[in-house]
Amino acid sequence: MMMRGMNMQGMLKQMQKLQKNMKADQDKLNETVFEGHSANDIVVVKFTGDRKMTDISIKEEAVDPDDVDMLQDLVIMAVNDAMDKINEETQRTMGKYSQNIPGF
Repeated sequence: MMMRGMNMQGMLKQMQKLQKNMKADQDKLNETVFEGHSANDIVVVKFTGDRKMTDISIKEEAVDPDDVDMLQDLVIMAVNDAMDKINEETQRTMGKYSQNIPGF
């Protein structure tokens, strides 16, 4: 009976450590800056890991009043590129936690 009590305490400590590590990794991810690029880097966006845009840079040649659609497409391309990078890094960083938790 005493062994079972010790085992539960050990598991609880492990869970607390895991939660602390998860939070640290999530915080680090949220602070990381990800750049998304369109074709030829005409549009470059920056996002933090928690998907907040912090910057956008648009080269002058993209600003054509007769072709607004192209600029919109380039912005979408750059944003999607950044989102893909954030998703990949989130999976790489946080995926290890869900692999160890039953039911996830």
